Amino acid sequence: MCQNPNEPKLNPSHFEGSTEEKQTAQEVEGGFAAYTQGMKFFDPHVHMTSRTTDDYQALADAGVVAIIEPAFWLGQPRTGLASFKDYFASLVGWERFRSSQFGIKHYCTIGLNSREANNEALAEEVMEILPLFLQKEGVVGVGEIGFDDQTAAEEKYYRAQLELAKEMRLPVQVHTPHRDKKKGTERSMAIALEHGLAPHMVVIDHNNEETVKSVLDQGFYAAFTIYPFTKMGNERMVEIVKQYGSERIMVNSAADWGISDPLAIPKTAALMKIKGISDADIQKVTYQNALDSFAQSGQINEKDFIDGLEIDQSLKFNGNTVLRGGQAPRVDKNSIFIR
Repeated sequence: MCQNPNEPKLNPSHFEGSTEEKQTAQEVEGGFAAYTQGMKFFDPHVHMTSRTTDDYQALADAGVVAIIEPAFWLGQPRTGLASFKDYFASLVGWERFRSSQFGIKHYCTIGLNSREANNEALAEEVMEILPLFLQKEGVVGVGEIGFDDQTAAEEKYYRAQLELAKEMRLPVQVHTPHRDKKKGTERSMAIALEHGLAPHMVVIDHNNEETVKSVLDQGFYAAFTIYPFTKMGNERMVEIVKQYGSERIMVNSAADWGISDPLAIPKTAALMKIKGISDADIQKVTYQNALDSFAQSGQINEKDFIDGLEIDQSLKFNGNTVLRGGQAPRVDKNSIFIR
């Protein structure tokens, strides 16, 4: 949990920079498990394709029992439809399998991300294959979609995917832009309402202090990303829950190929515990609200993961395993934890 000395105070990384808060950060970083023992977590936004098996093991050990992986931009533009097909297939195939090998239930959302919506010729092709993938097992919504530069093309394909979500009765996971966030958030909600989506079927993601009140007042789910140097910090997240409560608020890590922390949720839960937030409120913002919102897809049954998944690392997916060389497979029928 690092603090960039050049970062403005209004947008700190995970923790603010006071002496007391730095001490708290060290305590949470090294000993969060002492505060979260027995808690279970659901991360509704984490890009595990970009993470290692060590991260899966750490998540399982920290009490994360289920995750949602939204389709997103890979860091450089995809240049053809086949790369989208392969990526979507990996989200419902290999990544789902890889997660299960560490005792974590993997779901995903599928969509054309806002940045790549600006390649209209390719975007048209992607729109043709989306219905096929949205019907796959484990797909719990359309996402992450929305705005990046807030262009006409982004709006065109955002609207098209909202219609697709409505037709298929799936929740929507909305990416709000990093630049001019308030305008982009308001625009995203207004368009969703214009298309007749019920607010409770829409998760507005990457919120901050500037957007949260409007999102909640209009009946949408408000998701917050704990991410270094940008988006939302742990201390700020605690203050949001203190001010607005826990209804329709959820925390995620959005951990990806950038500088990010897949353990952001349990660490934030530990800080909430230290700061006096009730266990019931912590459970809602780190587990229950994510479950309730995306279970509207009809694809999530809590019984499938609440008591842990059976782990059998001798299994293969298309002839491949998570093991290499002489590594021995872990077979554990009773526990989700990999020691």
